Amino acid sequence: MSTDSLATRFLDKVERVGNKLPDPAVIFLISLIIVWVMSALLSHVSFSAIDPRTNAPVEVNNLLTGASLADFLSRMVTIFTSFPPLGVVLVAMLGVGVAEHSGFISAGLKRMLDSTPKALLTPSIILVAIVSHTATDAGYVLVIPIAGVIFYAMGRHPLAGIAAAFAGVSGGFGANFVPSGIDPLLQSFTQSAAQIVDPSIQINPLNNWFFTSASSIVIILLGWYLTDKVVEPRLQKAEVDGDPDEIPRFDELNNQQRRALRWATLSMVIGIIALVAILLPADSPMRDADGSLSSFGAPIMQSIVPLIFLLFVIPGLVYGFLSGTFESSRDAIAAMSKSMESMAYYIVMVFFCALFIDAFGKSNLGALMAIEGGQFLKSLELPSMVTIVGMVFLTAFVNLFVGSASAKWALLGPIFVPMLMQLNISPDLTQAAYRLGDSSSNIITPLMPYFPLVVVFCQRYVKNTGIGTVLSMMLPYSIAILTIWTAFLLLYWGLDIPLGLQSSYTYPAQG
Repeated sequence: MSTDSLATRFLDKVERVGNKLPDPAVIFLISLIIVWVMSALLSHVSFSAIDPRTNAPVEVNNLLTGASLADFLSRMVTIFTSFPPLGVVLVAMLGVGVAEHSGFISAGLKRMLDSTPKALLTPSIILVAIVSHTATDAGYVLVIPIAGVIFYAMGRHPLAGIAAAFAGVSGGFGANFVPSGIDPLLQSFTQSAAQIVDPSIQINPLNNWFFTSASSIVIILLGWYLTDKVVEPRLQKAEVDGDPDEIPRFDELNNQQRRALRWATLSMVIGIIALVAILLPADSPMRDADGSLSSFGAPIMQSIVPLIFLLFVIPGLVYGFLSGTFESSRDAIAAMSKSMESMAYYIVMVFFCALFIDAFGKSNLGALMAIEGGQFLKSLELPSMVTIVGMVFLTAFVNLFVGSASAKWALLGPIFVPMLMQLNISPDLTQAAYRLGDSSSNIITPLMPYFPLVVVFCQRYVKNTGIGTVLSMMLPYSIAILTIWTAFLLLYWGLDIPLGLQSSYTYPAQG
């Protein structure tokens, strides 16, 4: 039996088993109950692992006490409404909804398809997905659904487009040509952890920039091959049976639509130019106190989603009224309402997801898993390269349960960074290894807050899409990214190519 047929049978099995799992909302509810029970059972156990946040032994908090349950009930509404991905998705989708239902996105994609070679469609999608990291979580709500639309319009399977974009946005989260807010955010945790050993050490926020840029090429090539040669051929048996009203059509543009598209595009360009003009001055209100635009605390980095809303709603309105799609403001509001209707299922899942993530964090079970795993790796006393590989795989495993990159690094950084500095491994290399492991398993964990949204995007085209469908679709990417990207890091290290600005591989830095 060929290797290809074995792989296909394995992925088919993953899909069948995964689709027999309960609905994602029910999975989050079951997980919430499990966390409650485990927190009660482990709250009486004493652990020797030290929590780096408190410098005290980690303690599991019992969530089944009367006080904890009362606190849970009193905060339930706030937990749901303050869940970060909820606002990101809904606000962005309001603007995108106007642009979509006015016909602006369809018209723009039609013109784009006329000039994009079909052979280069996949790498182009993945490239855009990787660069979207600069806009924090915008790639999830913008690039992924548009990739499905573009693939469908090209006569290719829309789920393959969604898979390619998801792999770039989430699986390649640690790769990017463009510096973003995640760079100084992770650097701040790395520097604090390194100063446990060396109080005078300073870490450059772009200490991994060269490596993340080179890694982008690796992710693009991997995603290109897997999408075209592995994932899409297998998806051919998945019939596109979605609601025709929900699947964009790409008829030829008439003269009125072409004129509307030109003016709508011009309005978007003017908006971008105006934004750049606001950002350029050294005293721009969109900069942080130090004058930086890329730091996580800079107002521009906190305004990405509202800017996406404006940069889509304005051209959407221009196109809608000039093309005749919109006749009054009621039509624009109706477009927003329709986009929210498509989010109803996601909102239900987010309710249970938010409750689970809050309970998991408050129980300290995630902290316990991360700290104990790090201590175990330390106890093995392995060679440097083997230790780095072990750290990558441990991070990928912990990532299945603790999704936030910054929260996870806040736990793992104070363990890994000082530990590897004792082995003469620099904080720069440790951080690069962490980013790799953190990215690779994002796309195969239903507990990742945006995973249910990807399921919803897929259901737009294939109605019976379930967790298993997405898992089996993304598993080849996850395995390849984890193994090949790790090998690339070792090769990059072996060739002594700089990781980034003012970075090194060794501690203390040599040369």
